[in-house]
Amino acid sequence: MTGPTALNATRRAADLAALADGEHLDVLVIGGGITGTGIALDAATRGLSVALVEKHDLAFGTSRWSSKLVHGGLRYLASGNVGIARRSAVERGILMTRNAPHLVKAMPQLVPLLPAMGSAERALVRTGFLAGDALRRLAGTRASTLPRSSRVGPHRAAELVPVVRRDGLTGGLLAYDGQLIDDARLVTAVARTAAQHGARILTRVAATSARGDSVTLTDQRSGESFDVTARAVINATGVWAGEVDSSIKLRPSRGTHLVFHAETFGNPIAALTIPIPGELNRFIFAMPEQLGRVYLGLTDEDAPGPIPDVPQPTSEEVSFLLDTVNTALDVALTPDDVIGAYAGLRPLIDTGSGRTADISREHAVVESPSGVISVIGGKLTEYRYMAEDVLDRAVALRGLTASDCRTRNLPLVGAPANPVATLRSPAELPSSLVARYGAEAPNVIARAACERPTEPVADGIDVTRAEFEYAVTHEGAMTVDDILDRRTRIGLVQADRARVVDVAAEFLARVG
Repeated sequence: MTGPTALNATRRAADLAALADGEHLDVLVIGGGITGTGIALDAATRGLSVALVEKHDLAFGTSRWSSKLVHGGLRYLASGNVGIARRSAVERGILMTRNAPHLVKAMPQLVPLLPAMGSAERALVRTGFLAGDALRRLAGTRASTLPRSSRVGPHRAAELVPVVRRDGLTGGLLAYDGQLIDDARLVTAVARTAAQHGARILTRVAATSARGDSVTLTDQRSGESFDVTARAVINATGVWAGEVDSSIKLRPSRGTHLVFHAETFGNPIAALTIPIPGELNRFIFAMPEQLGRVYLGLTDEDAPGPIPDVPQPTSEEVSFLLDTVNTALDVALTPDDVIGAYAGLRPLIDTGSGRTADISREHAVVESPSGVISVIGGKLTEYRYMAEDVLDRAVALRGLTASDCRTRNLPLVGAPANPVATLRSPAELPSSLVARYGAEAPNVIARAACERPTEPVADGIDVTRAEFEYAVTHEGAMTVDDILDRRTRIGLVQADRARVVDVAAEFLARVG
């Protein structure tokens, strides 16, 4: 018995069979990113029967390509959008203290005070950080969870980011925001929590011919198709929303990140935060991440044309990020220092004009002429609020009998308050394992049937063999790519991927 949160081949087969046999649903969700899984969780905890289908894998699209930040909305405050700024701060606090305190931690962000930054710009950043403090207090998040902003001296600035430029450094402005250990891990945790509450979570199942009360589903593995009826069909496919409902018009924006060894930045303990020249409220960040890496981002570029499954950074974006970060470093980074890169597409609502950087990150809930309810736009930090909004609309439009939303105080799988039974681990737990699994970490080791479960999958990569097994037996991984690119993020660096691809294949063959 693997438990109510486990996603695996056995559960998938049972859930598919139930739908194929004609089970009638209250809600069918199309899309397995953070928004779709959030909707499935909200629906299941309201007492509704719900299934989620995803034609690829959990977190296959935009949800795995973020900056791994749970933003408090400071940028939106600076642009005068007080509503989204306050909501972002509230949702950040909910994630950090109730939903997922094991996955979201406070991340220090250092803006170095260098000669290139004039007094007016310094004052603007400091005012912004103070406004962020006020926003945190307004959202009810304590300073013990997110410390207050402050000014630090040059010695402390260099401790936080050892490669910061020393010539003319007079100190730094320090603020804090939420940081995810990983965005794809959050999606997996939300999906498994939805399953814990009775949702059917089905990956590699494509949805076509979607209407307000029916969808044709095709199992991508067997090729078999069947129709499913539901009282509400919800389109949560992000940048692909227009493929489900042709009346939807989006304007995707590409955000690119570069990946470095943390040693390249001197193993920083804060995110180096650099204002983009000529911009009032945009920065690039060099953020310390898991697996001994630093992610450098973020761009905001128009991405017209067909939507690719895996967007690619452009050479111009790579040059922009390197040129900008080098203005604040004692070392000169080159393309040779880049060990990986990724790009994601933001599902922005098409307003018809202006730069994508200036388009609102608000979401919208719309109903198509065929009756499909779609949620478009929005941002990762607000996924829970977006799910609540679209479920409220679906309940009202379809006359569903449902309880009030419960997700505001609902701990996800891995949170200490989630009532999943925790087993005793026979071995000492690696800190990296605890960072990714929280209170569930002992189960990962205790349930492992493999040899040497606590050993790393390869020298220098702090992912254990037990995690590869758990990805297959409990987290719905069905391919090597699922394990390497989404359940873990080893695959972001091709050299690392090459070292462990055979190990992942071995686990799939044995327990898949």
